[in-house]
Amino acid sequence: MNHGIIRSIKDLVVTVVFDENYPELHEVLSVEGLEAPLLVDSLAEGGQAVCLNINSDRRLQKGMKVQRTNKSIEIPVGDELIGRVIDATGMPLDGKAVITEGSGGRRAIFQTPAYGAGFGAVAPEILETGIKVMDFFAPFVKGRKIGIVGGAGVGKTVLTMEMIHNIAMSGTGLSFFTGIGERIREGHELYETLQERDLLKNTCMFFAQMNENPVRRSLIALSSVTLAEYFRDVQGKNILFFADNMYRYVQAKNEVATVLGQVPSEGGYEPTIFSDVKTLQDRLSSNEKGSITAVQTIYVPADDVSDPAVQTIQHELDSVIILSRAVAEQGIRPAVDLLHTTSSLLTPEIVGERHYLLSVQVQALLQKYEQLKPIIAIIGENELSPADRADYAKAKKLINYFSQDMFVMEELNGKKGEFVTRDDMLKGVEEIIV
Repeated sequence: MNHGIIRSIKDLVVTVVFDENYPELHEVLSVEGLEAPLLVDSLAEGGQAVCLNINSDRRLQKGMKVQRTNKSIEIPVGDELIGRVIDATGMPLDGKAVITEGSGGRRAIFQTPAYGAGFGAVAPEILETGIKVMDFFAPFVKGRKIGIVGGAGVGKTVLTMEMIHNIAMSGTGLSFFTGIGERIREGHELYETLQERDLLKNTCMFFAQMNENPVRRSLIALSSVTLAEYFRDVQGKNILFFADNMYRYVQAKNEVATVLGQVPSEGGYEPTIFSDVKTLQDRLSSNEKGSITAVQTIYVPADDVSDPAVQTIQHELDSVIILSRAVAEQGIRPAVDLLHTTSSLLTPEIVGERHYLLSVQVQALLQKYEQLKPIIAIIGENELSPADRADYAKAKKLINYFSQDMFVMEELNGKKGEFVTRDDMLKGVEEIIV
């Protein structure tokens, strides 16, 4: 017997009982007479399958028959997905035709690919973003992970959109954008911007915005990574993977855990928070066939950087760019906190001796600037020694130098965006501090 019966329904959790031939974990079950897929989340005693109602279908009733499909959630993979906007189950969101089967067939989103044996050492390759503050303080290195951390409204999505725009414009690699639980408006604006500038030909887009249920929001990252893995492993492409917002991924998993009645861990998050984040981050990796370079925005609840979820995600990153409300209030964009932005990639071996020495000098000037600020507030700038006054002036110039007009904001503020090469950026810094 290949079917079960719905025993209970509680919000998005549907318990199905099987007498025999129990389903597999992560298998999709179909309800007889309805387009209402159920995802097996766990198996309990007595042949019970605890399932999640993927589409929030409210027509489900106790006693309905449920069939096994012997398949997990699968999405189409192949070149047909480039330039398209799809959801967690591979269905289109852009009003275009449904892709039932890609040129690469279909892939299950929970199935992690087997890694190749040869993880040879590769010389680090720096990718230019054209954004001065990023290229200087958090160099964008192929195959590594960068996080953009900040509270609400400090410019995380704008900075991400600008990077996608600049990298798509240069035509290097294939860009992925994954919208996890963010505003629908932001996703629409990004799509329109890329379409107007004919940049969709280098971009794949996945969305599960904040109006969707937590099951779909938690699945979208896995669907996106599955397609990225296909392009990396089968076509040998270098992928630029943008995720906005990784905190919303944890939040979605937390909501699902709450619905399932799981006891939260310390900090109020789901008990599996570490494995949830780790499993996803481990799939955003590189191998001998290709690379995935990941840029992830991380929302900071109540501007509290010590939040357990924020800390868990940060531990997986090579570079962390901190966006500050205090900097944003000064009218500086992007609102990067230059002192607290850190990168393990800022070494002479990766960025070269010239860039590294400049970064050390700049950090020293910025540290001094912070120390002098409270003194100046009391006695005034004119009372400083000539050397301190000169250093203070240099630091102010540097802070202004690292602000930049964005291409994606041209229509809103009327200011033309600028792309600054890494060499020009280093020359600009040298002119200020020498």
